[in-house]
Amino acid sequence: LVYREGGGCGLLRRPRVLEACVRSLSQVLSIPLTVKTRTGVYSTESIAHDLIPKFGEWGASMVTIHGRSREQRYTKLADWQYIGRCAQAAVPLPVVGNGDILSYEDYKTARESCPELTGVMIGRGALIKPWIFTEIKEQKLWDISSAERFDIIKKYVNYGLEHWGSDTKGVENTRRFLLEWLSFLYRYIPVALLERPPQKINERPPRFHGRDDLETLMASSAASDWIKISEMLLGKVPEGFQFLPKHKSNSYT
Repeated sequence: LVYREGGGCGLLRRPRVLEACVRSLSQVLSIPLTVKTRTGVYSTESIAHDLIPKFGEWGASMVTIHGRSREQRYTKLADWQYIGRCAQAAVPLPVVGNGDILSYEDYKTARESCPELTGVMIGRGALIKPWIFTEIKEQKLWDISSAERFDIIKKYVNYGLEHWGSDTKGVENTRRFLLEWLSFLYRYIPVALLERPPQKINERPPRFHGRDDLETLMASSAASDWIKISEMLLGKVPEGFQFLPKHKSNSYT
């Protein structure tokens, strides 16, 4: 809908409007303006390498590039070779690369293959395993236990209740966001169960039994089990409650 209305990636097809947006924002903001873009609209027509230097001319202080076109979505892996090309074309404008980082090894490969990058942005990888930043800092895989993962979920719930309140509305707001997160979190495969670690973000695992009941429950792709996890922390759901992930896709390549 956003694209069809000319927003988001649709701006890549409206260069004059895009320029006006970037120039106007850079003039009125009291903080640096950053721009995030895809490679282009179509997989056969990458245009970001031409656009990114212009973003700098128009007033952007930094650009992040997601290494896919709008058309591709998650049907193919991110193109880090092209991300590197964009970073080279943008010098001296800082460029951050984004796409498919799920482990320290992925991060290291991205930085080594694209030395011109200022940094790396992590999206789905951080939703699937929020401890990825610890792995990057310590430069190793963390075979996190189900209890440790559940403690992270508890902390998230506490943040939600602190923000929205512990009344009925606050509880259900927290539950809604928790369930959206669980629709990503279940995709994590414990390190000890992998034949060839690290896990890759495009791997869609078959159903598996974890090392304990909680690990098995957290690996379930069934929304009913995500609801069960929410009830362990937030109490029973209202009668007739149903949940469908907002993104409505598994976001696998």
